[in-house]
Amino acid sequence: MAPRSRRRRHKKSPSSVAPVVETPPTVVAPVPLILTKPGPSIDKLGFSSLEDNVPGLSQLILQKLNMKSYEEYKLVLDGGTPVSGFGYRCLEEMFQKMEDTFRFCAYCKALPSGLSDSKVLRHCKRCRNVYYCGPECQKSDWPTHRKVCQELRLVAVDRLMEWLLVTGDFVLPSGPWSWLTEVVQGWDTWFSMRRLQLDDTMDAVLDSQAMTTLWASVRRPRPDPDVLKGSLKRLLTDVLSRPLTLGFGLRALGINVGKVGGSTVHVVGASHAETFLTRPGDYDELGYMFPGHLGLHVIMVGVDVAAGFSQSTSASLLEPGTVQLSSHRGLYHDFWEEQIETGQIAHPDLVVAFHPGFHASPDLMEAWLPTLLLLRDYGIPTMITVYSHQELAASLQILVDLDTHITAYGANPFASLKPEQVYSNPNKQPVYCSAYYIMFLGSSCQLDKRQLEEKVNDRV
Repeated sequence: MAPRSRRRRHKKSPSSVAPVVETPPTVVAPVPLILTKPGPSIDKLGFSSLEDNVPGLSQLILQKLNMKSYEEYKLVLDGGTPVSGFGYRCLEEMFQKMEDTFRFCAYCKALPSGLSDSKVLRHCKRCRNVYYCGPECQKSDWPTHRKVCQELRLVAVDRLMEWLLVTGDFVLPSGPWSWLTEVVQGWDTWFSMRRLQLDDTMDAVLDSQAMTTLWASVRRPRPDPDVLKGSLKRLLTDVLSRPLTLGFGLRALGINVGKVGGSTVHVVGASHAETFLTRPGDYDELGYMFPGHLGLHVIMVGVDVAAGFSQSTSASLLEPGTVQLSSHRGLYHDFWEEQIETGQIAHPDLVVAFHPGFHASPDLMEAWLPTLLLLRDYGIPTMITVYSHQELAASLQILVDLDTHITAYGANPFASLKPEQVYSNPNKQPVYCSAYYIMFLGSSCQLDKRQLEEKVNDRV
């Protein structure tokens, strides 16, 4: 796709000083999604890639979900009704079928359907996560598995505990911050600030009927309270990582959130990961991070935005102290031409891309190129996040080749603390969402490849 020509520079609105106000809950206004030209779906690419490591795995997942195709799976993510018999008769069946989607030999990649009658898949007794078709495969795989066994044990617990977030039985602690924003520099200080509130919340969840029902349904021994509390903390960071990372970007780039009319953040390349099951209150913490702000508007833009997340992208003035969520389904450079250049929506103060993945696929890079060039040429403050040091180095090199002016990069103080297992390659080192960040503003970065490698190694 050809780069777009430079038209005009981004101009910031005049700043102002506002009185401190208490942050009301996030505002959500349901309105049908605006559709634009389709682009490559990162959700579909990820689902299809399962076949690369474990042939037949994607079909096994669909079978356990009582679905016939990826299109039907995507329909459910979008809030639609599948044509086949999707659903479960009870929680026990749901958890069993969910676990069945992980049943393949981590060493030889054999699925249950490919095993002889004399073989059966059994999980590692330490992590209860990875499966093997026999002692030979397990013994051969141990040198690899031993490096990640302990982390995968956490993954196995978190995978079940997430159900409490889905049902609403684990409600995140919320409310105005009792500490100055400058003091809360990462999770350690955030947990210290919320300690009493968080302790009460976790004690209530551990004593709830929902917790008892969960572990009875999965037919496993209930872990110790410390293990369950550790899981709840990791899940909390996974939910709040995105809003607090947006706040970190606003703060690090010196963006004035006290300007008249409010501030706007665009989340580009948004998918179901950012929008499916996202509740309005999930972004309240962003508002509490900036007491006295005059309104924050977060617009999710991407071809995989969940239909159930459809809200208005209206350019109306924000109410002081509120956080408004909205969405637009389509490619960002099309959204820019149709909504921003026509004056329907204000220019963004910050653009953020969570795990854009343009380093991994030519198709994704082709789709991202117009957006990256647009952000560079308009001088829009931009931040992207990545999963690993390897992705960080690859993404930095691409941005250098595009002559973007990289202003900062490094470890994200608000990265998710919940380890993510690679579905089709379970013994690969787990990764963490938004583990690293890159910020750029405009053009003229002059780092060559050797200098870049030295700076990355020094910084991380």
